[in-house]
Amino acid sequence: MSTDEPLLRVTDLAVRYGPAQALFDVSFELPQNGALAVLGPNGAGKSTLARTLSGLVPSCGGSVKFGGQEITGLSATRIRRAGLVHLPEGRGVFPGLTVHENLRMALVVDRRDRERALERAFEIFPVLGKRRRQQAGTLSGGEQQMLSLARALMVDPRLVIADEMSLGLAPRLVDVVFDSLARARDAGVAVIMIEQFASRALAFADQCLILRRGRSSWSGAAADAGEELLRRYLGEGTADGDARPSVTPPAASSGPVAAGAAGPRTP
Repeated sequence: MSTDEPLLRVTDLAVRYGPAQALFDVSFELPQNGALAVLGPNGAGKSTLARTLSGLVPSCGGSVKFGGQEITGLSATRIRRAGLVHLPEGRGVFPGLTVHENLRMALVVDRRDRERALERAFEIFPVLGKRRRQQAGTLSGGEQQMLSLARALMVDPRLVIADEMSLGLAPRLVDVVFDSLARARDAGVAVIMIEQFASRALAFADQCLILRRGRSSWSGAAADAGEELLRRYLGEGTADGDARPSVTPPAASSGPVAAGAAGPRTP
Protein backbone atom coordinates (compact mmCIF):
# COMPACT_ATOMS: atom_id res chain seq x y z
CA MET A 1 0.00 0.00 0.00
CA SER A 2 1.26 3.47 -0.89
CA THR A 3 2.26 5.66 2.03
CA ASP A 4 -0.11 8.29 0.59
CA GLU A 5 -3.04 5.90 0.88
CA PRO A 6 -5.02 6.39 4.11
CA LEU A 7 -4.87 3.54 6.56
CA LEU A 8 -8.65 3.69 7.00
CA ARG A 9 -11.20 5.08 4.54
CA VAL A 10 -14.86 5.13 5.60
CA THR A 11 -17.37 6.15 2.94
CA ASP A 12 -21.10 6.77 3.50
CA LEU A 13 -21.29 4.24 6.34
CA ALA A 14 -24.86 3.49 7.46
CA VAL A 15 -26.06 1.24 10.29
CA ARG A 16 -29.51 0.15 11.42
CA TYR A 17 -30.73 -1.57 14.57
CA GLY A 18 -33.96 -3.09 13.32
CA PRO A 19 -36.22 -0.23 12.18
CA ALA A 20 -34.03 2.45 13.83
CA GLN A 21 -31.11 3.91 11.93
CA ALA A 22 -28.06 4.61 14.10
CA LEU A 23 -25.56 5.97 11.55
CA PHE A 24 -26.29 8.02 8.44
CA ASP A 25 -23.68 8.19 5.64
CA VAL A 26 -20.64 8.79 7.86
CA SER A 27 -17.39 9.39 5.95
CA PHE A 28 -13.81 10.09 7.07
CA GLU A 29 -10.21 9.04 6.49
CA LEU A 30 -7.39 8.20 8.89
CA PRO A 31 -3.75 8.35 7.74
CA GLN A 32 -0.99 5.96 8.74
CA ASN A 33 -0.09 6.46 12.44
CA GLY A 34 -2.81 9.13 12.69
CA ALA A 35 -5.03 9.86 15.67
CA LEU A 36 -8.72 10.69 15.36
CA ALA A 37 -10.92 11.93 18.22
CA VAL A 38 -14.58 10.92 17.79
CA LEU A 39 -16.75 13.16 19.95
CA GLY A 40 -20.46 13.73 20.44
CA PRO A 41 -23.22 13.56 23.06
CA ASN A 42 -24.57 10.29 24.41
CA GLY A 43 -26.52 8.45 21.73
CA ALA A 44 -24.66 10.16 18.89
CA GLY A 45 -23.49 6.84 17.43
CA LYS A 46 -19.87 6.84 18.60
CA SER A 47 -19.80 3.30 19.98
CA THR A 48 -21.90 2.06 17.06
CA LEU A 49 -19.22 3.43 14.75
CA ALA A 50 -16.50 1.58 16.68
CA ARG A 51 -18.43 -1.69 16.70
CA THR A 52 -19.18 -1.45 13.00
CA LEU A 53 -15.57 -0.73 12.02
CA SER A 54 -14.43 -3.74 14.05
CA GLY A 55 -17.06 -6.08 12.59
CA LEU A 56 -19.19 -6.49 15.70
CA VAL A 57 -22.19 -4.72 14.12
CA PRO A 58 -23.10 -5.10 10.42
CA SER A 59 -23.54 -2.04 8.24
CA CYS A 60 -26.50 -1.55 5.92
CA GLY A 61 -24.68 0.71 3.49
CA GLY A 62 -21.37 2.30 2.65
CA SER A 63 -17.80 1.06 2.55
CA VAL A 64 -14.89 0.54 4.96
CA LYS A 65 -11.41 0.07 3.55
CA PHE A 66 -8.50 -0.78 5.81
CA GLY A 67 -4.97 -0.89 4.47
CA GLY A 68 -6.40 -0.46 0.99
CA GLN A 69 -8.57 -3.58 1.33
CA GLU A 70 -12.36 -3.69 1.60
CA ILE A 71 -13.33 -5.06 5.01
CA THR A 72 -17.04 -4.27 4.89
CA GLY A 73 -18.93 -7.41 5.89
CA LEU A 74 -15.89 -9.30 7.20
CA SER A 75 -16.10 -11.04 10.57
CA ALA A 76 -14.66 -9.42 13.68
CA THR A 77 -12.00 -12.14 13.81
CA ARG A 78 -10.81 -11.47 10.25
CA ILE A 79 -10.77 -7.72 10.85
CA ARG A 80 -8.73 -8.16 14.02
CA ARG A 81 -6.28 -10.40 12.17
CA ALA A 82 -5.94 -7.67 9.54
CA GLY A 83 -4.64 -5.38 12.29
CA LEU A 84 -7.69 -3.41 13.45
CA VAL A 85 -8.22 -3.91 17.19
CA HIS A 86 -11.22 -2.59 19.12
CA LEU A 87 -10.97 -1.92 22.87
CA PRO A 88 -14.59 -1.59 24.03
CA GLU A 89 -15.80 0.11 27.19
CA GLY A 90 -14.69 -1.69 30.33
CA ARG A 91 -11.39 -3.34 31.18
CA GLY A 92 -10.70 -6.33 28.96
CA VAL A 93 -8.51 -8.27 31.37
CA PHE A 94 -8.81 -11.51 33.33
CA PRO A 95 -8.70 -10.34 36.96
CA GLY A 96 -7.74 -13.73 38.42
CA LEU A 97 -4.68 -14.10 36.18
CA THR A 98 -1.35 -12.35 36.56
CA VAL A 99 -0.24 -9.56 34.24
CA HIS A 100 2.15 -12.00 32.55
CA GLU A 101 -0.59 -14.61 32.07
CA ASN A 102 -2.98 -12.00 30.63
CA LEU A 103 -0.42 -11.02 28.03
CA ARG A 104 0.48 -14.60 27.13
CA MET A 105 -3.18 -15.41 26.49
CA ALA A 106 -3.26 -12.77 23.75
CA LEU A 107 -0.69 -14.73 21.73
CA VAL A 108 -0.90 -17.92 19.72
CA VAL A 109 2.68 -18.13 18.45
CA ASP A 110 5.75 -20.23 19.12
CA ARG A 111 7.67 -19.75 22.37
CA ARG A 112 10.45 -17.60 20.91
CA ASP A 113 8.06 -15.13 19.27
CA ARG A 114 5.93 -15.07 22.42
CA GLU A 115 8.85 -14.13 24.64
CA ARG A 116 9.94 -11.44 22.18
CA ALA A 117 6.42 -9.97 22.13
CA LEU A 118 6.21 -10.05 25.94
CA GLU A 119 9.48 -8.19 26.33
CA ARG A 120 8.35 -5.60 23.79
CA ALA A 121 5.14 -5.06 25.79
CA PHE A 122 7.16 -4.55 28.97
CA GLU A 123 9.44 -2.11 27.16
CA ILE A 124 6.45 0.00 26.09
CA PHE A 125 4.78 -0.28 29.51
CA PRO A 126 7.52 -0.62 32.17
CA VAL A 127 4.95 -0.50 34.99
CA LEU A 128 3.50 -3.79 33.75
CA GLY A 129 6.96 -5.31 33.71
CA LYS A 130 7.33 -4.48 37.38
CA ARG A 131 3.92 -6.04 38.10
CA ARG A 132 4.17 -9.06 35.81
CA ARG A 133 3.49 -11.51 38.67
CA GLN A 134 0.67 -9.43 40.16
CA GLN A 135 -2.95 -10.45 39.64
CA ALA A 136 -4.65 -8.14 37.16
CA GLY A 137 -7.63 -7.64 39.48
CA THR A 138 -5.38 -5.97 42.04
CA LEU A 139 -4.09 -3.33 39.60
CA SER A 140 -5.47 0.20 39.64
CA GLY A 141 -8.14 1.08 37.09
CA GLY A 142 -5.63 2.94 34.95
CA GLU A 143 -3.17 0.06 35.09
CA GLN A 144 -5.90 -2.38 34.06
CA GLN A 145 -6.64 -0.20 31.05
CA MET A 146 -2.90 -0.14 30.32
CA LEU A 147 -2.88 -3.95 30.46
CA SER A 148 -5.90 -4.09 28.14
CA LEU A 149 -4.04 -1.91 25.63
CA ALA A 150 -0.85 -3.97 26.04
CA ARG A 151 -2.86 -7.13 25.26
CA ALA A 152 -4.08 -5.47 22.07
CA LEU A 153 -0.55 -4.49 21.05
CA MET A 154 0.64 -8.08 21.41
CA VAL A 155 -0.90 -8.87 18.02
CA ASP A 156 0.94 -6.00 16.25
CA PRO A 157 -2.15 -3.95 15.33
CA ARG A 158 -2.02 -1.13 12.81
CA LEU A 159 -5.04 0.61 14.34
CA VAL A 160 -6.52 0.60 17.84
CA ILE A 161 -10.03 1.89 18.48
CA ALA A 162 -10.16 2.97 22.14
CA ASP A 163 -13.78 3.34 23.27
CA GLU A 164 -14.09 5.37 26.50
CA MET A 165 -10.96 3.92 28.11
CA SER A 166 -10.99 6.66 30.75
CA LEU A 167 -14.63 6.10 31.74
CA GLY A 168 -15.04 6.08 35.52
CA LEU A 169 -11.38 6.70 36.29
CA ALA A 170 -9.93 9.28 38.66
CA PRO A 171 -8.05 12.15 36.92
CA ARG A 172 -4.60 10.78 37.76
CA LEU A 173 -5.57 7.42 36.24
CA VAL A 174 -6.88 9.19 33.13
CA ASP A 175 -3.31 10.45 32.75
CA VAL A 176 -2.13 6.83 32.76
CA VAL A 177 -4.58 5.94 29.97
CA PHE A 178 -3.56 8.84 27.75
CA ASP A 179 0.11 8.13 28.36
CA SER A 180 -0.49 4.50 27.36
CA LEU A 181 -2.15 5.56 24.11
CA ALA A 182 0.72 7.95 23.40
CA ARG A 183 3.15 5.05 23.84
CA ALA A 184 1.09 3.02 21.36
CA ARG A 185 1.38 5.85 18.81
CA ASP A 186 5.10 6.06 19.43
CA ALA A 187 5.22 2.37 18.52
CA GLY A 188 3.63 3.18 15.14
CA VAL A 189 -0.01 2.37 15.89
CA ALA A 190 -2.83 4.61 14.65
CA VAL A 191 -5.57 5.45 17.19
CA ILE A 192 -9.27 6.25 17.00
CA MET A 193 -10.27 7.65 20.38
CA ILE A 194 -13.86 7.80 21.58
CA GLU A 195 -13.55 9.85 24.71
CA GLN A 196 -15.57 11.74 27.33
CA PHE A 197 -12.75 14.20 28.06
CA ALA A 198 -12.95 16.36 24.95
CA SER A 199 -10.08 18.69 25.79
CA ARG A 200 -7.70 15.78 26.41
CA ALA A 201 -8.84 13.98 23.28
CA LEU A 202 -8.34 17.05 21.10
CA ALA A 203 -4.88 17.66 22.56
CA PHE A 204 -3.97 14.04 21.74
CA ALA A 205 -5.50 13.72 18.27
CA ASP A 206 -4.59 15.16 14.87
CA GLN A 207 -8.14 15.06 13.50
CA CYS A 208 -11.62 15.26 14.98
CA LEU A 209 -14.99 13.86 13.93
CA ILE A 210 -18.07 15.18 15.71
CA LEU A 211 -21.17 12.99 15.56
CA ARG A 212 -24.68 14.13 16.37
CA ARG A 213 -27.69 11.82 16.14
CA GLY A 214 -25.83 9.40 13.94
CA ARG A 215 -24.60 11.95 11.44
CA SER A 216 -21.24 13.58 10.87
CA SER A 217 -21.77 17.09 12.21
CA TRP A 218 -18.21 18.31 11.63
CA SER A 219 -14.77 16.98 10.78
CA GLY A 220 -11.40 18.63 10.53
CA ALA A 221 -8.16 19.33 12.36
CA ALA A 222 -8.36 18.70 16.11
CA ALA A 223 -6.81 22.12 16.74
CA ASP A 224 -9.82 23.75 15.04
CA ALA A 225 -12.49 21.67 16.77
CA GLY A 226 -12.97 23.60 20.03
CA GLU A 227 -15.50 26.16 18.84
CA GLU A 228 -17.25 23.61 16.64
CA LEU A 229 -17.55 21.30 19.63
CA LEU A 230 -19.56 23.95 21.47
CA ARG A 231 -21.51 25.35 18.54
CA ARG A 232 -22.49 22.14 16.80
CA TYR A 233 -23.57 19.92 19.66
CA LEU A 234 -22.81 21.25 23.14
CA GLY A 235 -24.28 24.65 22.34
CA GLU A 236 -27.29 23.70 20.21
CA GLY A 237 -29.36 22.22 23.01
CA THR A 238 -32.00 24.90 23.37
CA ALA A 239 -33.07 24.53 19.76
CA ASP A 240 -34.29 20.95 20.04
CA GLY A 241 -34.96 20.36 23.72
CA ASP A 242 -31.57 18.93 24.77
CA ALA A 243 -29.99 20.21 27.95
CA ARG A 244 -27.39 22.93 27.33
CA PRO A 245 -24.33 22.11 29.44
CA SER A 246 -22.09 24.80 30.84
CA VAL A 247 -18.56 24.16 29.61
CA THR A 248 -15.33 25.88 28.72
CA PRO A 249 -14.10 25.50 25.13
CA PRO A 250 -11.61 22.60 25.07
CA ALA A 251 -8.80 24.69 23.59
CA ALA A 252 -8.91 27.03 26.56
CA SER A 253 -9.68 24.51 29.27
CA SER A 254 -7.17 23.78 32.00
CA GLY A 255 -8.79 20.43 32.78
CA PRO A 256 -10.98 17.71 31.29
CA VAL A 257 -14.20 18.76 29.55
CA ALA A 258 -16.94 16.17 29.32
CA ALA A 259 -17.62 15.32 25.69
CA GLY A 260 -21.23 14.22 26.11
CA ALA A 261 -24.33 15.85 27.54
CA ALA A 262 -25.99 14.20 30.49
CA GLY A 263 -28.43 11.44 29.68
CA PRO A 264 -28.74 7.68 29.26
CA ARG A 265 -26.10 5.93 27.15
CA THR A 266 -27.22 4.28 23.96
CA PRO A 267 -25.06 2.53 21.37
